[in-house]
Amino acid sequence: MASTQSATADTSGPSAKVAVEQDGPVLRVALNRPDKANALDADMIGQLSRALARLSDDPELRVAVIHGNGKHFTGGLDLASLAPRLATGDDTILPEDGRDPWGLYRAPAGKPVVTAVHGRCFTAGLELVLNSEVCVAAEDTVFGQQEVTRGIVALGGATIRLPERVGWGNAMRYLLTGDSFDAREAWRIGLVQEVVPAGEQLDRAMELAHRIAAQAPLAVQATLADARTVLAAHIERSGASLRDDVGPRLFATADAAEGVSSLIERRPPVFRGI
Repeated sequence: MASTQSATADTSGPSAKVAVEQDGPVLRVALNRPDKANALDADMIGQLSRALARLSDDPELRVAVIHGNGKHFTGGLDLASLAPRLATGDDTILPEDGRDPWGLYRAPAGKPVVTAVHGRCFTAGLELVLNSEVCVAAEDTVFGQQEVTRGIVALGGATIRLPERVGWGNAMRYLLTGDSFDAREAWRIGLVQEVVPAGEQLDRAMELAHRIAAQAPLAVQATLADARTVLAAHIERSGASLRDDVGPRLFATADAAEGVSSLIERRPPVFRGI
C-alpha cells in the first residue's frame, strides 16, 4: 500500500460480502462478492451501510476507500433478488444503524469517501462514484447507468448528481441510452478525477485518502458538509419522489418485469410502454 502504516483487519473477516480493514485513519472497504461481479444484494448493502456508519462514528477514522475484489468493482444491483422489495418503495434495505452509501434516502457518511474502480462499474456502482468525493479509475473500467435498458429508473441519485457532475448533455447522453463508456470518457466528462493503469487504482486511492486524512479533520468535515448544501434540497426531493412515487410506479410496469426477465435470461428486452 501507499501508506507505511500497517492495516488492521476488521472483525467482519475476509468472507464477509463487504470486507473492512483499517489502515491508520483510513477505512478500506471492499465489495467482496466476486463470484457475482460484486452485485449488490440486501446483505451487501447493509454491510456497506454499517461500514460507513463506522467511518462516521469512529473518531480515529477520517476517510474511507471503497473498492472491489475480483475482476469488477460492481455490476450494480442484484435486481433478481431486490426487485420485489424495490417495487414497494421499501427503504428498509438500509439498516437503521447505518449510513446511506448513496446519500439519497438517509444521511450519508459524515467524512470523505474515495472510490477506486475497475472492470464493470454499473448502475448502483456508478452512483457510489457519484456520491464519493474523489474517484480513481483503472484504465479497464467500463461505466454504465443502464436502468432505462431494464424499464426502470436510477434509484441511487444519478438523475440528480450526474447532470450536476458532468453537465446536462453528457449526463443525458448516457442516462437516456444506457450506453456504456470507458475510463477515458469518464475522465473527459469529469466523472472521475484520475485514470491509472489497471491494478494501480487502489494504491492511488489509498494515497489520496491518506493525503486527505493528514489534514485537519474538523476542517475537512466542515468543508464537506458545506459543499453538500449545494444539492441538499434537490437530493431530499428526489429521494422522496423515487421512494414514494416514481420508483414503485415503474417497477410495477410490464416493461420493468420484462427488463428483469431479459436480464436473467440474457436476452434483449422487448419493451411495450406499459
